[in-house]
Amino acid sequence: MKVKWLFIISIAFSLLVTLLIFLLNYRFENIYLLPDQGVSWYYWKLPERDFWVMFIVWIMYAAHQITIWVLLVKQRKTKSIKDTVVLMSVNAAFILLHLLQSHIWYDGLAQDVPVWSSQGSVIVMLVLVLLMDNKRRGLFFGYRLKGFNDITIFVRKYHGYFISWAVIYTFWYHPMVSTNGHLMGFFYMFLLFTQLSMAYTKVHTNKYWMFLLEIMVLIHGTTVAIDQGQNMWPMFLFGFGFIMIATQIYGLGLSKTGIRIIQGIYVLAVIYIFGFSEFREIRDIHQILWIPVIEYGLVLLFMVVGEQLLKKGK
Repeated sequence: MKVKWLFIISIAFSLLVTLLIFLLNYRFENIYLLPDQGVSWYYWKLPERDFWVMFIVWIMYAAHQITIWVLLVKQRKTKSIKDTVVLMSVNAAFILLHLLQSHIWYDGLAQDVPVWSSQGSVIVMLVLVLLMDNKRRGLFFGYRLKGFNDITIFVRKYHGYFISWAVIYTFWYHPMVSTNGHLMGFFYMFLLFTQLSMAYTKVHTNKYWMFLLEIMVLIHGTTVAIDQGQNMWPMFLFGFGFIMIATQIYGLGLSKTGIRIIQGIYVLAVIYIFGFSEFREIRDIHQILWIPVIEYGLVLLFMVVGEQLLKKGK
Protein backbone atom coordinates (compact mmCIF):
# COMPACT_ATOMS: atom_id res chain seq x y z
CA MET A 1 0.00 0.00 0.00
CA LYS A 2 2.86 2.37 0.75
CA VAL A 3 4.33 1.81 -2.71
CA LYS A 4 0.90 2.21 -4.32
CA TRP A 5 0.26 5.53 -2.60
CA LEU A 6 3.77 6.80 -3.34
CA PHE A 7 3.14 6.03 -7.00
CA ILE A 8 -0.23 7.82 -6.98
CA ILE A 9 1.26 10.85 -5.22
CA SER A 10 4.12 11.01 -7.72
CA ILE A 11 1.76 10.88 -10.72
CA ALA A 12 -0.43 13.58 -9.16
CA PHE A 13 2.65 15.73 -8.53
CA SER A 14 3.72 15.25 -12.17
CA LEU A 15 0.34 16.41 -13.44
CA LEU A 16 0.23 19.39 -11.09
CA VAL A 17 3.71 20.63 -12.02
CA THR A 18 2.93 20.22 -15.73
CA LEU A 19 -0.19 22.33 -15.17
CA LEU A 20 1.90 24.87 -13.26
CA ILE A 21 4.35 25.13 -16.17
CA PHE A 22 1.40 25.87 -18.44
CA LEU A 23 -0.18 28.46 -16.13
CA LEU A 24 3.07 30.35 -15.51
CA ASN A 25 4.11 30.54 -19.16
CA TYR A 26 2.67 34.07 -19.52
CA ARG A 27 5.72 35.29 -17.60
CA PHE A 28 7.89 34.50 -20.66
CA GLU A 29 5.93 36.73 -23.04
CA ASN A 30 8.61 39.44 -23.04
CA ILE A 31 11.53 37.05 -23.54
CA TYR A 32 13.34 37.74 -26.83
CA LEU A 33 14.78 34.75 -28.69
CA LEU A 34 16.75 34.51 -31.91
CA PRO A 35 15.04 33.24 -35.09
CA ASP A 36 15.05 29.50 -35.64
CA GLN A 37 18.13 28.44 -37.60
CA GLY A 38 17.30 24.86 -38.51
CA VAL A 39 17.24 21.33 -37.08
CA SER A 40 20.59 21.68 -35.28
CA TRP A 41 19.49 24.89 -33.57
CA TYR A 42 17.81 24.93 -30.18
CA TYR A 43 15.37 27.84 -30.28
CA TRP A 44 14.63 28.24 -26.54
CA LYS A 45 17.78 29.94 -25.30
CA LEU A 46 18.64 33.60 -24.75
CA PRO A 47 20.58 35.46 -27.47
CA GLU A 48 23.52 36.14 -25.15
CA ARG A 49 25.21 33.85 -22.65
CA ASP A 50 25.55 35.10 -19.09
CA PHE A 51 28.49 33.51 -17.25
CA TRP A 52 27.00 33.66 -13.75
CA VAL A 53 23.59 32.45 -14.86
CA MET A 54 25.13 29.41 -16.51
CA PHE A 55 27.44 28.85 -13.55
CA ILE A 56 24.37 28.64 -11.30
CA VAL A 57 22.52 26.36 -13.72
CA TRP A 58 25.46 23.96 -13.96
CA ILE A 59 25.79 23.90 -10.17
CA MET A 60 22.09 23.08 -9.81
CA TYR A 61 22.31 20.34 -12.43
CA ALA A 62 25.45 18.86 -10.86
CA ALA A 63 23.88 18.94 -7.39
CA HIS A 64 20.80 17.12 -8.69
CA GLN A 65 22.84 14.54 -10.57
CA ILE A 66 25.36 13.74 -7.84
CA THR A 67 22.68 13.57 -5.15
CA ILE A 68 20.64 11.07 -7.15
CA TRP A 69 23.69 8.92 -7.90
CA VAL A 70 24.58 8.80 -4.20
CA LEU A 71 21.00 7.92 -3.27
CA LEU A 72 20.82 5.19 -5.93
CA VAL A 73 23.95 3.57 -4.49
CA LYS A 74 22.34 3.62 -1.05
CA GLN A 75 19.00 2.35 -2.32
CA ARG A 76 20.69 -0.53 -4.10
CA LYS A 77 22.10 -1.71 -0.77
CA THR A 78 19.04 -1.18 1.42
CA LYS A 79 16.10 -1.52 -1.00
CA SER A 80 14.15 0.40 1.62
CA ILE A 81 10.84 2.19 1.10
CA LYS A 82 12.35 5.08 3.07
CA ASP A 83 14.98 5.51 0.37
CA THR A 84 12.22 5.54 -2.24
CA VAL A 85 10.57 8.40 -0.37
CA VAL A 86 13.88 10.26 -0.16
CA LEU A 87 14.53 9.82 -3.89
CA MET A 88 11.06 11.09 -4.75
CA SER A 89 11.42 14.06 -2.42
CA VAL A 90 14.81 15.04 -3.82
CA ASN A 91 13.59 14.81 -7.40
CA ALA A 92 10.48 16.83 -6.53
CA ALA A 93 12.61 19.52 -4.87
CA PHE A 94 14.89 19.85 -7.90
CA ILE A 95 11.91 19.91 -10.26
CA LEU A 96 10.51 22.90 -8.40
CA LEU A 97 13.98 24.47 -8.22
CA HIS A 98 14.35 24.22 -11.99
CA LEU A 99 10.93 25.80 -12.45
CA LEU A 100 11.98 28.69 -10.21
CA GLN A 101 15.33 28.99 -12.00
CA SER A 102 13.61 29.13 -15.39
CA HIS A 103 11.47 32.05 -14.30
CA ILE A 104 14.41 33.96 -12.86
CA TRP A 105 17.14 33.34 -15.46
CA TYR A 106 15.34 31.35 -18.22
CA ASP A 107 18.35 29.55 -19.71
CA GLY A 108 18.96 25.84 -19.27
CA LEU A 109 22.00 23.79 -20.26
CA ALA A 110 21.03 24.29 -23.91
CA GLN A 111 22.97 27.57 -23.82
CA ASP A 112 26.25 25.63 -23.51
CA VAL A 113 25.74 22.21 -25.12
CA PRO A 114 24.40 21.08 -28.54
CA VAL A 115 20.88 19.84 -29.04
CA TRP A 116 22.05 16.42 -30.22
CA SER A 117 23.57 15.74 -26.79
CA SER A 118 20.14 15.81 -25.18
CA GLN A 119 18.52 13.83 -27.99
CA GLY A 120 21.37 11.31 -28.03
CA SER A 121 21.17 10.64 -24.30
CA VAL A 122 17.48 9.75 -24.62
CA ILE A 123 18.13 7.50 -27.64
CA VAL A 124 20.78 5.55 -25.71
CA MET A 125 18.37 5.23 -22.78
CA LEU A 126 15.75 3.65 -25.08
CA VAL A 127 18.40 1.36 -26.59
CA LEU A 128 19.47 0.11 -23.16
CA VAL A 129 15.87 -0.79 -22.34
CA LEU A 130 15.58 -2.79 -25.57
CA LEU A 131 18.83 -4.56 -24.71
CA MET A 132 17.80 -5.38 -21.14
CA ASP A 133 14.41 -6.76 -22.17
CA ASN A 134 15.70 -8.99 -24.95
CA LYS A 135 15.39 -12.11 -22.79
CA ARG A 136 11.94 -11.15 -21.48
CA ARG A 137 10.12 -10.27 -24.69
CA GLY A 138 12.63 -10.69 -27.52
CA LEU A 139 14.16 -8.03 -29.69
CA PHE A 140 12.34 -8.50 -32.99
CA PHE A 141 8.83 -9.97 -33.29
CA GLY A 142 9.39 -12.10 -30.19
CA TYR A 143 12.75 -13.47 -31.31
CA ARG A 144 15.35 -13.45 -28.52
CA LEU A 145 19.01 -12.92 -29.34
CA LYS A 146 21.08 -15.51 -27.50
CA GLY A 147 24.64 -15.47 -26.26
CA PHE A 148 24.78 -11.99 -24.76
CA ASN A 149 24.48 -12.85 -21.07
CA ASP A 150 27.39 -10.76 -19.78
CA ILE A 151 26.32 -7.47 -21.35
CA THR A 152 22.69 -8.07 -20.38
CA ILE A 153 23.61 -8.68 -16.74
CA PHE A 154 25.94 -5.66 -16.74
CA VAL A 155 23.31 -3.29 -18.16
CA ARG A 156 20.62 -4.61 -15.81
CA LYS A 157 22.94 -4.01 -12.87
CA TYR A 158 24.10 -0.51 -13.75
CA HIS A 159 21.45 0.93 -16.09
CA GLY A 160 19.99 3.15 -13.38
CA TYR A 161 23.12 5.29 -13.21
CA PHE A 162 23.16 6.02 -16.94
CA ILE A 163 19.41 6.47 -17.27
CA SER A 164 19.37 8.84 -14.30
CA TRP A 165 22.04 10.89 -16.06
CA ALA A 166 20.10 10.89 -19.35
CA VAL A 167 16.88 12.02 -17.66
CA ILE A 168 18.44 14.63 -15.36
CA TYR A 169 20.68 16.04 -18.10
CA THR A 170 17.74 16.34 -20.50
CA PHE A 171 15.59 17.85 -17.74
CA TRP A 172 18.08 20.64 -17.06
CA TYR A 173 18.77 21.13 -20.76
CA HIS A 174 15.40 22.80 -21.38
CA PRO A 175 13.87 25.89 -19.77
CA MET A 176 10.44 25.05 -18.38
CA VAL A 177 8.39 26.72 -21.09
CA SER A 178 4.91 25.74 -22.22
CA THR A 179 4.92 24.66 -25.85
CA ASN A 180 2.98 21.47 -26.50
CA GLY A 181 6.27 19.62 -27.04
CA HIS A 182 7.81 20.94 -23.83
CA LEU A 183 4.72 20.16 -21.76
CA MET A 184 4.61 16.60 -23.06
CA GLY A 185 8.37 16.28 -22.65
CA PHE A 186 8.44 17.51 -19.07
CA PHE A 187 5.51 15.31 -18.10
CA TYR A 188 7.35 12.38 -19.66
CA MET A 189 10.48 13.23 -17.67
CA PHE A 190 8.45 13.44 -14.46
CA LEU A 191 7.16 9.92 -15.12
CA LEU A 192 10.74 8.77 -15.70
CA PHE A 193 11.72 10.39 -12.38
CA THR A 194 8.94 8.33 -10.81
CA GLN A 195 10.32 5.16 -12.39
CA LEU A 196 13.82 6.08 -11.24
CA SER A 197 12.67 6.70 -7.68
CA MET A 198 10.75 3.42 -7.49
CA ALA A 199 13.66 1.11 -8.27
CA TYR A 200 13.47 -2.21 -6.36
CA THR A 201 9.68 -1.97 -6.06
CA LYS A 202 7.02 -3.90 -8.00
CA VAL A 203 6.03 -0.70 -9.80
CA HIS A 204 9.47 -0.45 -11.38
CA THR A 205 9.02 -3.79 -13.18
CA ASN A 206 5.29 -3.62 -13.90
CA LYS A 207 4.99 -4.55 -17.58
CA TYR A 208 2.14 -2.15 -18.33
CA TRP A 209 3.88 0.78 -16.65
CA MET A 210 7.14 0.03 -18.47
CA PHE A 211 5.27 -0.21 -21.78
CA LEU A 212 3.69 3.19 -21.16
CA LEU A 213 7.07 4.76 -20.44
CA GLU A 214 8.52 3.36 -23.65
CA ILE A 215 5.71 4.46 -25.96
CA MET A 216 5.55 7.94 -24.42
CA VAL A 217 8.51 8.83 -26.63
CA LEU A 218 6.26 8.12 -29.63
CA ILE A 219 3.72 10.66 -28.39
CA HIS A 220 6.37 13.18 -27.40
CA GLY A 221 8.38 12.95 -30.62
CA THR A 222 5.27 13.29 -32.79
CA THR A 223 3.99 16.22 -30.72
CA VAL A 224 7.31 18.08 -31.00
CA ALA A 225 7.43 17.59 -34.78
CA ILE A 226 3.85 18.86 -35.21
CA ASP A 227 4.39 21.72 -32.75
CA GLN A 228 7.41 22.96 -34.69
CA GLY A 229 5.56 22.87 -37.99
CA GLN A 230 7.70 20.07 -39.36
CA ASN A 231 6.22 17.73 -41.95
CA MET A 232 8.27 14.87 -40.50
CA TRP A 233 5.79 13.81 -37.84
CA PRO A 234 4.94 10.53 -39.67
CA MET A 235 8.60 9.50 -39.30
CA PHE A 236 8.34 9.81 -35.51
CA LEU A 237 4.84 8.36 -35.24
CA PHE A 238 5.44 5.32 -37.42
CA GLY A 239 9.15 4.97 -36.62
CA PHE A 240 8.58 4.59 -32.90
CA GLY A 241 5.32 2.81 -33.73
CA PHE A 242 7.29 0.17 -35.64
CA ILE A 243 9.38 -0.54 -32.54
CA MET A 244 6.18 -0.78 -30.52
CA ILE A 245 4.55 -3.39 -32.78
CA ALA A 246 7.81 -5.28 -33.47
CA THR A 247 9.17 -5.43 -29.92
CA GLN A 248 7.40 -3.68 -27.09
CA ILE A 249 3.94 -5.28 -27.34
CA TYR A 250 5.56 -8.70 -26.94
CA GLY A 251 6.20 -7.87 -23.29
CA LEU A 252 2.52 -7.37 -22.45
CA GLY A 253 1.48 -11.02 -22.43
CA LEU A 254 -1.09 -10.52 -25.20
CA SER A 255 -2.48 -13.39 -27.22
CA LYS A 256 -1.17 -13.94 -30.74
CA THR A 257 -4.51 -12.71 -32.05
CA GLY A 258 -4.28 -9.50 -30.02
CA ILE A 259 -0.74 -8.85 -31.26
CA ARG A 260 -1.75 -9.45 -34.88
CA ILE A 261 -4.71 -7.06 -34.56
CA ILE A 262 -2.46 -4.26 -33.25
CA GLN A 263 0.10 -4.93 -35.97
CA GLY A 264 -2.65 -4.95 -38.59
CA ILE A 265 -3.95 -1.56 -37.41
CA TYR A 266 -0.40 -0.20 -37.69
CA VAL A 267 -0.01 -1.50 -41.26
CA LEU A 268 -3.37 -0.03 -42.32
CA ALA A 269 -2.43 3.34 -40.80
CA VAL A 270 0.90 3.31 -42.68
CA ILE A 271 -0.86 2.47 -45.97
CA TYR A 272 -3.37 5.28 -45.47
CA ILE A 273 -0.87 8.01 -44.48
CA PHE A 274 1.74 7.13 -47.11
CA GLY A 275 -0.61 5.96 -49.85
CA PHE A 276 -3.80 7.99 -49.68
CA SER A 277 -3.33 11.08 -47.47
CA GLU A 278 -1.99 14.54 -48.20
CA PHE A 279 0.81 14.16 -45.65
CA ARG A 280 3.06 11.68 -47.46
CA GLU A 281 3.54 9.82 -50.74
CA ILE A 282 4.20 6.11 -51.10
CA ARG A 283 7.80 6.81 -52.15
CA ASP A 284 8.41 8.22 -48.65
CA ILE A 285 7.44 5.01 -46.87
CA HIS A 286 11.09 4.20 -46.13
CA GLN A 287 10.96 6.94 -43.47
CA ILE A 288 9.21 4.58 -41.06
CA LEU A 289 12.45 2.59 -40.86
CA TRP A 290 14.85 5.45 -40.03
CA ILE A 291 14.32 5.34 -36.27
CA PRO A 292 14.11 1.52 -36.00
CA VAL A 293 17.33 1.10 -38.00
CA ILE A 294 19.14 3.47 -35.63
CA GLU A 295 17.79 1.90 -32.44
CA TYR A 296 18.12 -1.76 -33.44
CA GLY A 297 21.52 -1.04 -34.94
CA LEU A 298 22.71 0.50 -31.67
CA VAL A 299 21.31 -2.43 -29.69
CA LEU A 300 23.30 -4.88 -31.80
CA LEU A 301 26.41 -2.71 -31.58
CA PHE A 302 26.16 -2.44 -27.79
CA MET A 303 25.56 -6.17 -27.47
CA VAL A 304 28.47 -7.28 -29.64
CA VAL A 305 31.02 -4.73 -28.45
CA GLY A 306 29.91 -4.84 -24.82
CA GLU A 307 29.97 -8.65 -24.68
CA GLN A 308 33.48 -8.77 -26.10
CA LEU A 309 34.81 -6.09 -23.75
CA LEU A 310 33.31 -7.80 -20.69
CA LYS A 311 34.75 -11.17 -21.68
CA LYS A 312 38.20 -9.65 -22.15
CA GLY A 313 37.93 -8.01 -18.74
CA LYS A 314 37.30 -11.31 -16.94
